[in-house]
Amino acid sequence: MPPPPARRDAPDPGPAGAGATGPAAVGPATTDPATPDPATPDPSIPAAAPTPATPAERLRLPVLPPVDPMLARAAQAVPEPDSTPGSLWFEPKWDGFRCIVFYDGTAAGGPAVELGSRGGKPLTRYFPEVVAELERQLGDARCVVDGEVVVRRGEPGAERLDWDALSQRIHPAASRVRTLARETPASFVAFDLLAEGDEDLMPAPAEERRRRLEALWGGLEAPLHLTQLTQDPDLARRWLADFEGAGLDGVVAKPAAARYEPGKRVMTKVKHARTADVVVVGYRVHKSGEGVGSLLLGLRQPGEDGFSQVGGASAFTAARRRELVEELAPHVERDADGEPLRGAGERNRFSASKDGSFVVVRPELVCEVGFDQLEKGRFRHVVRFLRWRPDREPSSCTTDQVEVPAAYDLEAVLSGD
Repeated sequence: MPPPPARRDAPDPGPAGAGATGPAAVGPATTDPATPDPATPDPSIPAAAPTPATPAERLRLPVLPPVDPMLARAAQAVPEPDSTPGSLWFEPKWDGFRCIVFYDGTAAGGPAVELGSRGGKPLTRYFPEVVAELERQLGDARCVVDGEVVVRRGEPGAERLDWDALSQRIHPAASRVRTLARETPASFVAFDLLAEGDEDLMPAPAEERRRRLEALWGGLEAPLHLTQLTQDPDLARRWLADFEGAGLDGVVAKPAAARYEPGKRVMTKVKHARTADVVVVGYRVHKSGEGVGSLLLGLRQPGEDGFSQVGGASAFTAARRRELVEELAPHVERDADGEPLRGAGERNRFSASKDGSFVVVRPELVCEVGFDQLEKGRFRHVVRFLRWRPDREPSSCTTDQVEVPAAYDLEAVLSGD
């Protein structure tokens, strides 16, 4: 460490060996050759390596992450094309992870890829096989593409989307991510183009974005796909019925003249609407600490005793949450001291930090709920409480009341055949 600088009013100490009263030094100061100059790097110490830039930092695109995807509002039926100025077209509604691909094939150091989720968090590390395919097939292209990450499972001719396998892909351990990439590889289905080269295409009409997406993406091969479309509402209605058998979620109507508006509900989605009678087997207290936050629902297999949890109903108003506590109170299981029994609840990596416990309710109350899909014995999304059914017996709440869609091969959906 160099010595501290002398005060401005201190006398010059003179050259080495001079007395305190000696004359001031004239000419260049002498330096001990054995003492290294602190301003000169020591060549024997290797310089620290620069921190490598992340793929997102290396992107040179007119649209950069994060970007909120354009959304859809729900409708009860497939709309007519002329119901919207400029007409509509229809696409299958994929049941996967919404994902925006940011790809720069000319980035310094090699192609840069970022997979952005609907919530803005990167998905890149969880799907290395998708990243590798993008680099292999897109080469030196530069683009931002909206689509869906899906996992397809099953034998050829009988494939379908597998939501459970897709959900397992979000794992904190890098070794597990690599294993799952081999065992349950994902695919990417493209349906919109937000940028190409140096051009931001979000202000362009959807029909122009689709035309350019077909030119960019149409020649790629699996696991990179381009969603099919139709302008025929009757075909879209058949898709709504048939494609459910391949695990799809419904159909989407897209205005041909619409610009891309992040976070806005510009499109229209039509999903399956069904009802079922279920038994209430418990409830969770609302996060505010007051009232019922969600009802836990059960169904039983025909010929078997006991109910299995199949999902939950929530989204109650504050007043309705308080009313439900009163309505459920006579049916709550209690211990010898009269205190409500509590169940441990189900845990997964997405809710490991949350309190999953619930108040146990005797399987005596039947309610009617609205839902869109029952997959592998569970409702795929949060269901809607419709009404109590005092005219129904709990024993009648079996899984065979739920319609099972006819199987449909996923490959036919992806290929358009």
